[in-house]
Amino acid sequence: MASGLGGLSLGKDAASVRGRVVAMEKLLERGFTIPGTNQQFGLDLLLNFIPVGGSFIAAAMGSYMVWEARNLGMPKSAMVRMAGNIGFDWLLGLIPFVGAVPDFFFRSNTRNLRIIKRHLDRHHPSTAVVDHP
Repeated sequence: MASGLGGLSLGKDAASVRGRVVAMEKLLERGFTIPGTNQQFGLDLLLNFIPVGGSFIAAAMGSYMVWEARNLGMPKSAMVRMAGNIGFDWLLGLIPFVGAVPDFFFRSNTRNLRIIKRHLDRHHPSTAVVDHP
């Protein structure tokens, strides 16, 4: 099994995919913490401050998780829901600067990670890990 940046496995097995989508979600939604609070945010929120282009970049990065879901053989209905989450987030991000506010609360990548984890827990239970708070 090849190892990529940050020790993430480049394998096609379900455990490797889980590691990569968890890392992508963390980068996009929980990479930073507002000092003095427990409130987390990620690159997805920061990209909203780049008018129009930032929203496209965030949507492209979020689409990576849908690509991984496809590689796992997830049902099309789940991938359509994931694409809908990304599309809604993209639309919110098109509103310059103000779009960052709802994006702070509507975390499409976290929602999509939940969909992928549900599939992995059901179809690849050996990949399940105990999440820490």
